[in-house]
Amino acid sequence: MKKVLVILLLFLIPLNVFGKEDTFDTAKSSIVMDLDSGRILYENNSHEKRLIASITKIMTCIIALEEGDLNKEVTAGDEILKMYGTSIYLELNEKMKLIDLLYGLMLRSGNDASVVIAKEIAGNEEKFVEMMNKKAKEIGMKDTTFNNPHGLDEETKNYSTAYDMALLTKYAYQNKTYRKITNTEKYSVKTDNKSYLWYNRMKLLGDYEYCTGGKNGYTPSAGKTLVTTNEKDDLEIVIVSLYDNDEYNNHETLAEEIFSNYKNYNILNKKKFNLNIDNKKYYIKRSFSYPLANEEKDNLKVLASIDDEIIKGKVGTVKVTLNNKVIKKVPLYIKEEKKKENIFTKIFS
Repeated sequence: MKKVLVILLLFLIPLNVFGKEDTFDTAKSSIVMDLDSGRILYENNSHEKRLIASITKIMTCIIALEEGDLNKEVTAGDEILKMYGTSIYLELNEKMKLIDLLYGLMLRSGNDASVVIAKEIAGNEEKFVEMMNKKAKEIGMKDTTFNNPHGLDEETKNYSTAYDMALLTKYAYQNKTYRKITNTEKYSVKTDNKSYLWYNRMKLLGDYEYCTGGKNGYTPSAGKTLVTTNEKDDLEIVIVSLYDNDEYNNHETLAEEIFSNYKNYNILNKKKFNLNIDNKKYYIKRSFSYPLANEEKDNLKVLASIDDEIIKGKVGTVKVTLNNKVIKKVPLYIKEEKKKENIFTKIFS
C-alpha cells in the first residue's frame, strides 16, 4: 500500500483569469502559451491549419543553430538567384559566417539567407526541408508541413497552426543563441564585398517594454503572421497570431491581458521542499513553476505518494493537480542518514 500525503498550497494568491469575450483579438487564429510549463493561457482557433509565411524561419534558425558551425564562412551560390521578397541582398559567391546569416534571416527576414543556410546545413533545400519536418514531429507539431525554409507560398507552401508554432517557439527559446538573436534590435556585419547594418523588422521589440523577441511574416495568401515572446515578473509567454490585420497591437493587448490576470508561482521549490514521514526526510531534485489565476487557488493540490519499492533511488512521486487533473509529476527521494563510526569500527574497516 502507498502512503499518501496531501499538501494544500493555501498561500497562493493569484489574480483573475480572462476569457475570449474580454479581448479584442484581430487574428483568425491565435494562442498565448506559458514558455516554461507549456500551459495554454488563451487560444482562438489555435489548431486551425494556415499558411504561416516568414515565421517559418524560426524552424530554419533553430535547425541551423543545432546542426551548423556558426563560425564557418558560407558561400552564397546560385540558390540566391531565384529568391525574391525580403532579402539581405547577398551577392553571388559572397562569403558570410553562418551566425551572421542567421541574424540576417531573423532580423531582416532574408529569403536569400534562408536558402544559403539550407544548402550549408543539408546540402540542398529538399534535404533541409526533410530536416524541418523531422524536427516538427520530434517537437510534437502534428498539424505542420514544411515545403521550404523561407515561407514564400507562390510555388511551395508551409502550413501550420498557432498551437504548433507556439510549441516550436517554446522549444527554440531554450537555446541561448536563439534568444540572443531574436532579442537583437540592431546588428552590423562586414564581408569582403560590403558592410551591412540591419534593424529588426519585428517592430514590437523596442516598442513594447515586455517584448523579448519574435518573428513577423507576410504574404498576400497568408496575411500577416507574428510570433512574439514576452516577459514580466518571471512570467514568460509566447504569443502567436495568424492572418492578423493588426498584429502588433493585438500582441500587446493579449500580453497585457495575461500579465494583468496571471502570475507565475514556484509551486515546488527543491531548495525549500521539506517532507518528513515516520522520522524520514524526503526531497525532490526539480522545482516546478506554473501560472495561475485567482479562482484556481482552492483547486490546486500537491500529493506526495511513497512507493513500496525503490527504483533508481526514487521512492515516490509528488503530483501537482489542478481541478483534479495532474499537471506535473516530480520524482521523490529519501535522504539517507550517514551512520557515525566509532574508533573501533574504523580500525576493523
